[in-house]
Amino acid sequence: MKIEDQIEKISRFKHLELLANQIVEGFISGMHKSPFHGFSAEFAEHKVYNAGESTKHIDWKLFAKTDRLYTKRYEEETNLRCHLIIDNSTSMHYPKIKENQPFFESKIGFAVLASAVLMNLLKKQRDAVGLSVFSDSYEYYAPEKGSDRHHRMILNKLEALLETKKEPKSTETTTFLHQIAEKMKRRSMIVLFTDMFQSGNEEALFNALQHLKHNKHKVVLFHIIDNKTELNFDFDNAPRKFIDLETGEEINIYADNVKSEYEKQVAQYFKKIVQTCAQNKIKYVPVSVSDNFEKIMTTYLVEKQSFG
Repeated sequence: MKIEDQIEKISRFKHLELLANQIVEGFISGMHKSPFHGFSAEFAEHKVYNAGESTKHIDWKLFAKTDRLYTKRYEEETNLRCHLIIDNSTSMHYPKIKENQPFFESKIGFAVLASAVLMNLLKKQRDAVGLSVFSDSYEYYAPEKGSDRHHRMILNKLEALLETKKEPKSTETTTFLHQIAEKMKRRSMIVLFTDMFQSGNEEALFNALQHLKHNKHKVVLFHIIDNKTELNFDFDNAPRKFIDLETGEEINIYADNVKSEYEKQVAQYFKKIVQTCAQNKIKYVPVSVSDNFEKIMTTYLVEKQSFG
């Protein structure tokens, strides 16, 4: 890889990390008094740093003021394990991002930035994070760890998801959700980002979601869609060509001719998802690519409080 390409890649990597940090810091500063006990990793006291100790908890701001090294002793150490799952199917690469349009206004871009935001929160609370990515294959797996190096590795993978062009392929969601569930040996919070567009057996998909709950895991499903076009089917009545991103199948129709029936079937399907999640005690959270990330962070904090 050329040095220019390396510099550009590093720049994009920092951009995602910095953007996630800005979102989190804005969220924290907007809370006058946090209702989330233990949200911030508050420390109880400082102690003098001794040579040979880990430098992880050195208070560098205090060092700048006093010219002496102190470490933070925390009131409590959390041990949450969180595994992020991203659906990287072709349908998640919709809507197509235009030039100068924010990358997070596509479903995959929203999932990537939301994951980076949660990683930022997890890092602040010294919790372990892992990542799985699936599409027509089980693309990536990283177990839950809390080191800086591990965080950087996952952030690098998230960046790569934005760069990969997806060819039309069907997605074996059920197969890979079962595989991921089998990998989760220790009790964890599992956070799934998906648009739930799965052709074929709905019952099999719901069984796979149920499998994620084994070993008493807490499961949060962020259902990502583009409300304007995928939920409300908001198109003008000019003749349009609609293309199935996963099969490549094309159809020419007037949107108004199918709008009513489309919205009816989508509403029925989404209702099934809501009911299935409720029956299996899975936290279901619908989000649109036009939303901000406050719902993502609030959901995580609330669910973490009940993770006992």
